[in-house]
Amino acid sequence: MTPIRLLQGRSLALLIQLAACASPSWAAPPSSGLDLPGFDTAVRAQDDLYRHSNGGWLRTTRIPEDKAEVHGADMPAVVDQRIRSILQELSSRPQPKGSNARKIGDFYTAFLDTAAIDKAGLAPIQPLLAEIAAIKTPQQLAAWAGRAQGQIETPIWLWGGFADFMNPDLNRVMAWQGGLGLPDRDYYLKLEDAQFAQTRAAYLVYLGQLARLAGLPKPVELAARVLALETRLAQAHTPLSEARNPAKMYTPKTANELMATAPGFDWQAFLAAAKISAEDKVTVTQWDTAVATAQLFSELPLADWQAYFALRSLDAAAQVLPQGFRAAHFAFHGKASTGAQFEQPRQDRALDQVKQALNEALAQHYVARHFPASHKQRVETIYQNVLAAYQALMAENHWMEPSTKAAALEKLAKYRAKIGHPDSWRDYAALEVRAGDAFGNHQRARRFAWEHKAAAAGKPMDRKAWPMSPLEVNAFYDPMGNEIHLMAGILQAPLFDMQADDAANYGGIGATIGHEISHGFDNMGAQFDGDGKMRPWWSEADRKAFEALSAQLVAQFNAMEALPGRSVDGTLTLPENIADLVGLQIAYMAYQRSLGGQPAPVIDGYSGAQRFFLNFAQSWRVKRRDERTLQLLSSDPHSPHEFRANGAARNVDGFHDAFGTRAGDAMFKPAQERVRLW
Repeated sequence: MTPIRLLQGRSLALLIQLAACASPSWAAPPSSGLDLPGFDTAVRAQDDLYRHSNGGWLRTTRIPEDKAEVHGADMPAVVDQRIRSILQELSSRPQPKGSNARKIGDFYTAFLDTAAIDKAGLAPIQPLLAEIAAIKTPQQLAAWAGRAQGQIETPIWLWGGFADFMNPDLNRVMAWQGGLGLPDRDYYLKLEDAQFAQTRAAYLVYLGQLARLAGLPKPVELAARVLALETRLAQAHTPLSEARNPAKMYTPKTANELMATAPGFDWQAFLAAAKISAEDKVTVTQWDTAVATAQLFSELPLADWQAYFALRSLDAAAQVLPQGFRAAHFAFHGKASTGAQFEQPRQDRALDQVKQALNEALAQHYVARHFPASHKQRVETIYQNVLAAYQALMAENHWMEPSTKAAALEKLAKYRAKIGHPDSWRDYAALEVRAGDAFGNHQRARRFAWEHKAAAAGKPMDRKAWPMSPLEVNAFYDPMGNEIHLMAGILQAPLFDMQADDAANYGGIGATIGHEISHGFDNMGAQFDGDGKMRPWWSEADRKAFEALSAQLVAQFNAMEALPGRSVDGTLTLPENIADLVGLQIAYMAYQRSLGGQPAPVIDGYSGAQRFFLNFAQSWRVKRRDERTLQLLSSDPHSPHEFRANGAARNVDGFHDAFGTRAGDAMFKPAQERVRLW
């Protein structure tokens, strides 16, 4: 888990603590934490760890017709069910006017009221469409795009809340390439690919439907012009495998500097409308793309840009527009893009909308009910043990030069972790939510979220703030803060279970923690030091040694076929594959050390070591439609889940020891061929 953030580490002290961190005692014996009915015992773990752990579930599970994929442990569904209960509780009685509870209820109820949305027709969005139609000059066009930040993804879009790469104490806005209606540039540019062509054709139909439903003239012609414009944008885009290299992403510029170096687009008007100070710098992350995109603003007709922004706005707001828009949105974004056969229930989409609009207000209720202090304490113990294991592994490294190793250990000693939720919650007093105004609430909430980020730009970083909602089932590493974030939403079974034995928890959340810790030393995170500053602290020899080891992992994943004739992109997925491998390795070390020299119990017929790897594989349980897999292969920096499980495990000595693999087993890899990055 990644791109895609408080504990001071002391190596010696943590290593000493490991022996004392044995499993806590329960009134009842701990469970294995394994879903045994979901296993397929006809498949040996030595041949396919993923299918041994998940084959029964894969065989019997059907993907719901309103979904593109289904997870074995549907943690988002658990979070959503808990939120449903909170919403029912809050809406069952009157709430004080202006309170967060009242805003949550009014937002949710308005989104659910499709009869009112249908009755309102196009009236709510007509002023926005009129604004676009009234654009007369390039300056007005750029200003409109600036005001649209947070509401749609513009061709150059702003992402807030990040530290400056060279001055991590300063909050900086990033400018990213964007604005495509299809998942990735390949969908536009690989004309010979039949599956991409099919999705592209469906998208053209969808654009025409949006134009027709909005009453725009010549909808078929207009759709074709917009697709042609987006194709030009795609041609300017940097491939995703290259777009996330921090060394190439750091191009901080003021509006005046951008006007001079990336002409064709009125950066001054754009940034001013986005509420970014003229004196403040914006980090342009894909410079060549930004230059080319700026030029497109001057080359392409104003009428084409007006059509483009009108359709992008209709697409972004389709869920709060009349039924025709909602149906067209699902036909493309659901059925054509992901293979889903039926639309998600409106209540589920309402939950998603409320989570986006008032996430920390909801999270405050969630945490109070579902993430007590005892959970945080146990996760923190696992975190400390996994961090100490990495420190021990790093200290034993044989290929790093002494100066680089010393800097690496110093960086680890400065790691911080944010676990569960922030200590203080966001203020939503300035967000206006009106009963019965689904479209207006949607627009105001998105703008409110953006303006919150824009207001922080150019100011000192607030290290107490959380850039991601605690309700997200996610975790990530922030290289500029040198810290990992573990959201309350992800701290549940199978990754974390208070009733489960430590083997399962280390194989689940322990491996996740290790994954995020290791991001500080992959080919991207290693460009930042322990203070979060981008600088070359590796020697050239160390860099080349790491690249050679990484190349072995690239080759392994390039050979993995996810769909007939379509393999994993080992270069695109390299940072995540590194993190999966190293995270699993150090989590296993931490688990072994946590036993304090005592044997782990055998539970459900499996040893502690076996349960560790089985739960790791079980945590990746997912079943996807081919359309969704295709979409992710071209745009997702993560490998398909079965390869995340098997690909990491077959490179870890502990897996082979736990299951006694030997030559001839499909999972067997000779010791000398296993990738050992540290």
